[in-house]
Amino acid sequence: MIAFIMRLKSRAHFVVAPQHGAILLGTNARRRKQARQRLAIMIGLFTVAYIGLGARLIQYGLSDPIQSASIGAGHAVASRPNIVDRNGLLLATDLNMVSLYAEPRRIIDADEVVEKLAMVVPNLDWSETHKRLRSQSAFQWLRRQLTPKQQADILALGLPGIGFRPEKRRIYPGGVTAAHVVGHVNVDNQGLAGMERYLDQQGLADLRAAGLTDDTRLEPVKLSIDLRVQNIVREVAAKAMVDYKAEAAGAVIIDVETGEVLAMASVPDYDPNEPSRRLSDGSIDKEYEKGWFNRISNATFEMGSTFKSFTLAMGLDEGKINLNSVVDASRPIRMGGFTIRDFKGKNRPLSIPEVFQYSSNIGTAAVADMVGIEGHQQFLTRLGLLSKMDTEMPGVATPTQPRTWKKINSVTISFGHGVATTPLQTAVAAAALMNGGYLVPPTFLPRTKEAAQALATRVIKDRTSADMRTLYDWNGIKGSGRHAQVEGFHVGGKTGTADKVINGRYAKDINFNAFVAAFPMDKPRYIVLSIIDAPRTGENGGRTAASTAAPMIKAIIRRVAPLLGVQPRFGEPDENMQLVDY
Repeated sequence: MIAFIMRLKSRAHFVVAPQHGAILLGTNARRRKQARQRLAIMIGLFTVAYIGLGARLIQYGLSDPIQSASIGAGHAVASRPNIVDRNGLLLATDLNMVSLYAEPRRIIDADEVVEKLAMVVPNLDWSETHKRLRSQSAFQWLRRQLTPKQQADILALGLPGIGFRPEKRRIYPGGVTAAHVVGHVNVDNQGLAGMERYLDQQGLADLRAAGLTDDTRLEPVKLSIDLRVQNIVREVAAKAMVDYKAEAAGAVIIDVETGEVLAMASVPDYDPNEPSRRLSDGSIDKEYEKGWFNRISNATFEMGSTFKSFTLAMGLDEGKINLNSVVDASRPIRMGGFTIRDFKGKNRPLSIPEVFQYSSNIGTAAVADMVGIEGHQQFLTRLGLLSKMDTEMPGVATPTQPRTWKKINSVTISFGHGVATTPLQTAVAAAALMNGGYLVPPTFLPRTKEAAQALATRVIKDRTSADMRTLYDWNGIKGSGRHAQVEGFHVGGKTGTADKVINGRYAKDINFNAFVAAFPMDKPRYIVLSIIDAPRTGENGGRTAASTAAPMIKAIIRRVAPLLGVQPRFGEPDENMQLVDY
């Protein structure tokens, strides 16, 4: 029985064993199938991922570069228009540059980076650069506007975390020549002064802020400046400041018919290619930055006896005097504790041409008194001498005058003390005396005669203008204008020697000198005004305008008149110098 049972178990074993093997084989097959399915899925997923990455890379490669917000956001590479003179000569242009930046989070060894960069970048501040590289920020500027060679040398260093951004650098080929007219920009190519700032005020800055600027070359902006004439004017002013040991000097030339400023220079000045300089200790050179100050349009001065031009024009226009009138200049005027005297007075009655010729304070005060305080103030306002001048040049100074005009104010203002205005305004008002009586707003952009006429305002009668041409002519031949006379070009004008105001008081031994001239006097085309601030000497040792400002006019006109197309005329003066018989 037992043997029978054992045989059954043995047979059952052989029967069951094949089934168990089949089950095992089936289980393994299913596992292999599942593994193959998982592998296929993974391969599919990786394939899709790689295709997506490849497509994205292709998209990036075909599209424009996108700057991240951390790297120079809002720092668009934008062109500024070239600035040229009236003849197309280049005054300002853009050059393509690169600037060096770092991504501190990617910097491995800041010490090594600083050490290697110092071999390429001049005057690199080691401590400041090291501080920036250790900041762990996303972006830091290291040096703006590198040369191509510096860029190549830095690339050869192979430093991770160091990169370059394309930028623009403004270049001024003329350097100091027209610094105060053209102005300058900052490192981000934004206008800070002169006509560069004017361009931004006209919408260029708004376009940049809105991100609408790009690298497209813009149309050049033409100025009224003649670079040849500008160079001469600046050169004469710089020489005068040195020769006369003065604090400053300057000059301006205006077309009397169009109001165009053909040249304007003020020294000391600066190089707009290098608006700021650092001393050896790394501090800002404040003395150099004083050159930013433009004394022709951005500063006001008491213009001295040049104002006698306007006082006599006022008396003539109001009909209070004519060229044959005589005023008493035989004794000083005492008023309100002040005594009005003449410098080297004649102590006798003077005709109006003699008042102008001898620059009589007493005679001029008498004319102002005839017109009256209110009429005097209104006349100077009409000539634009008491209000801020309207022109493209930014930063124009506002004239100063007494809050309340009294008789003593009118008297002193008649000969140029008590009112401070800009030299440019004085030149513009003098142009109205010469051009037939029209006040034409000054401009630093080209303007036609027709456009000027549309803007002009009549401020004096044509007859008054003719009389003032006679007085300028007279003084150019017989008075202080002799020192500015250029043979063949028939120069007329008026000197102005004013005691300079120092700490609210007049300094008897420090002058501010000016000369306002017109030429040629048979039909004036140009006004030239020169200033010299605090000269310590002059021609033949004198410190007056006749010895300092007038010779500047002579030096300028002698050289620029041919360039401006003025034909010399020789011979005796014509009838313009003769007194008019009313």
